[in-house]
Amino acid sequence: MQGQSVSNIPGKFFPWIFHTVLWTIWVGLPFLNGGDNPEAVTFLLWLLPVSLLKIPCFLVNTEWLIPAIFRRRGIGAYLISLIFLIAGFSILGQLYKVEIVPYEVLNGRTDWFWSIVPVLFVTAISTGYGFIVYLLRQEQGRQEETRERLTSELSFLRSQISPHFLFNILNSIVYLIRSNSSEAESVTLKLSELMRYMLYSPQQGQVLMEEEIGYLENYIALQRTRFGEDVDIRFTRSGKNTDLSIEPMILIPFVENAFKHGVGLVKDPIIEIAVTLADQQLNFHVGNIVGPDPPEAKDGSSGIGLKNVRRRLELLYPDRYELTIREEDDWFLVDLVIRKT
Repeated sequence: MQGQSVSNIPGKFFPWIFHTVLWTIWVGLPFLNGGDNPEAVTFLLWLLPVSLLKIPCFLVNTEWLIPAIFRRRGIGAYLISLIFLIAGFSILGQLYKVEIVPYEVLNGRTDWFWSIVPVLFVTAISTGYGFIVYLLRQEQGRQEETRERLTSELSFLRSQISPHFLFNILNSIVYLIRSNSSEAESVTLKLSELMRYMLYSPQQGQVLMEEEIGYLENYIALQRTRFGEDVDIRFTRSGKNTDLSIEPMILIPFVENAFKHGVGLVKDPIIEIAVTLADQQLNFHVGNIVGPDPPEAKDGSSGIGLKNVRRRLELLYPDRYELTIREEDDWFLVDLVIRKT
C-alpha cells in the first residue's frame, strides 16, 4: 500500500497531545489554585518532584506492563505487577517527603494517604489509557495484516493473467502466420501493444478506462483477423468518461472466455461485446452462443478464468460492482456494472 495514510496522522500525534494536556493540568492546576498563598506555593515547589514522579509511573504501566506483562502472561500477572507498581511509587514519594522535604514545609502532612491516593489516581488513568491504546494497536495490526494479505493475493491474481493470455494470443498469432502471412506484420504490432499493456499496466494500479477499452479493441481486432467471417463479432461502445479509472485487464477474461467457448463446435458463432460509460459507472456486456459442452465446465479446465476475475472484483470493488453470469436460451451472458463511488 502507499505509505502512511493522511487519516493516520491524528492517531500518530494523539499520545503527544494527550500527555502534554494531562501533565500540564496535573502540575499546573495546584499552582493555579494556590497562587495567592506563598506558603502553598513553597509547599508545591518542594513536592514538584513527587508530582513529576507520576510520569514514569504512568509510562511504566502503559508502555511495559500492559503490552508486555498483560499480553504475554495474562491478567493475573498484570494485576500483581500493578500492585508492585503502586507500592513502589508510593514508597518513593513517601521517602522523598520524609527524608528530603523540610518538616516545617510539610507542616506534619506525612501520612501515607497523600502518597498512595495520587499514585492510585494516576494508575487508574494510565490503565484506561493504556488498554485503549493497546486495543487500537491490536486493531491497527490486524488491519495492516489484512491489507498485506489482500495486496499479496491481488498481486498473485494479477501475475496469473499475463501467462494465461500470452498462451492464447500466441496460439492466435501462429494460426494467422500460417494461414495468411501478408497480415503477419500488422498482427505482430498488435501483439506488441497487447504485450506492453499486459506487462506494464498491472504495475501501475488502476488505468484510465480508455486504455482498458483500447486493449479490448486490439484483442478483438486480433480475433477478427484470425476468424474472418467465420465468427460474427459484434462490438459496440457508447458514452465517454475520461475520469473513470479501472483495474487493468479485469474485463478481458470475459471476452477471452467468450472466444474460447463460443467458437469451434458452435454453429454460426456470435460474440457480443458492449461497453457503456454513463453516470460515473461502467456497464459491460459479453455474450456468446453456447456450444455442446457447458461453459462452466470448460472454464474450470482453463486455470484461472472467471474465478480469478470474481475474486479481483471482490478485492477491488467491494459494494461497488454487480456481476451477473447466466445462461439464457442458447446464450451464455455476462453483465458487469462497476460504479466509481
